[in-house]
Amino acid sequence: MTLQLRYAAISDVGKVRKDNQDSGYAGPWLLAVCDGVGGAARGDLASSTAVQQLRNLDDPPEPEHTAEELVSQVAGALHRAHDRIAELVEHDPALSSTSTTATVGLFDGEQLAIGHVGDSRAYLFREQGLTQLTHDHTFVQTLIDDGRITETEARYHPHRNLILKAIDGQREAEPDLFVVPLQAGDRLMLCSDGVCGVLDDGRIADVLTGGSADYAAVELVRASLEAGSSDNVTCIVADVVEAPADDAVDPDEVAEPQLVGAAAELRRRRLFKGHRSGDTGELEPIVVDDDAEGLPAGAIPDDPLDPDIREALRYAPRSPRRFVWLRRVLVIAILAGLLWVAAAAAWSWAQRQYFVGVDGNVVTVFRGLNTSFAGIDLSTPYMRTDLAVADLPTYDARQVEQGVTQSNLTDARHYIDTLASHAGTGAE
Repeated sequence: MTLQLRYAAISDVGKVRKDNQDSGYAGPWLLAVCDGVGGAARGDLASSTAVQQLRNLDDPPEPEHTAEELVSQVAGALHRAHDRIAELVEHDPALSSTSTTATVGLFDGEQLAIGHVGDSRAYLFREQGLTQLTHDHTFVQTLIDDGRITETEARYHPHRNLILKAIDGQREAEPDLFVVPLQAGDRLMLCSDGVCGVLDDGRIADVLTGGSADYAAVELVRASLEAGSSDNVTCIVADVVEAPADDAVDPDEVAEPQLVGAAAELRRRRLFKGHRSGDTGELEPIVVDDDAEGLPAGAIPDDPLDPDIREALRYAPRSPRRFVWLRRVLVIAILAGLLWVAAAAAWSWAQRQYFVGVDGNVVTVFRGLNTSFAGIDLSTPYMRTDLAVADLPTYDARQVEQGVTQSNLTDARHYIDTLASHAGTGAE
């Protein structure tokens, strides 16, 4: 073994999502990124479960092993991740919609065995050139492969998040498996689509050109968020360097494995659970002192009040409450204020939403929500184009007639440009 990895991993929940459904792991022998899918169905649980299974690969390779054996280890770990998620789904059917991508690289000192399912990616940066090692298992990738759309158009396609392969515990996904020979000076990058979905190859290469692995990982996450990523963002960068002689290794400089994202968060929650999985247990009973009024330990003293006095106090008239009407008015006013604030916030949010639809047979950008309430449309035309629906291919025309939601006005303009490039081509 002549090479080793110097790595850094970072994961950010992003600017839109409430929780992080990405998980990542970086160690001396293993790099892995998993992007959970499922939202309320606990995509975070799927990705963290997969990473916890994959991280068992992070051990020095067996002597005299072959590339086929290395690939077989990766395939076995992905299969075990599938089986573990299947167990979770069987225990809780509410998780049946959960799944995760997985991009994993197993290192042996000379080469990297890669296993890949989904749309997370692995890249190799070598001699100022960037190579995408993995191939996305997505619907838009099939359109790119068929020459129907370009890479740029794929970034704004309404079905860009449709994954064709994932680890879901129900259908065994056939992973892509292959080996990449490495050399000193190489830089590896694994990421979730929160990075590669908004940064093109040129921008990724610019970031990977200089600085340490730590710097590159942080900068890729920062650049992704600045570029408008609406997803969780996870990135692992690993530099391939010459391995020092055994007697030159400083134990204090050996990097610890890094666990990031949902896998790290869920692990912390388990570590800090209370007694009996959150139950604080029973409190010890309070013991009365033996010398207290001559009572034995543990005895409860008699009620100090005379029964007649206790009865009189029980039925004694109470003073009328003061200012009851004022309290009620204040409660109503507070509730009305909260409702007004919520309505104002909802209206403000709706005015920042855009979709591309049809107004008078003309492709138009609408501001608001693509729906109605009590017969009232919750959107208004914002920008009319000179693009007629009749000029669009059948597929695009149907999509626009139904309304295609966009993240922001810039995305809407990009989508209009894509429609314009399709107009008159006759493509279905």
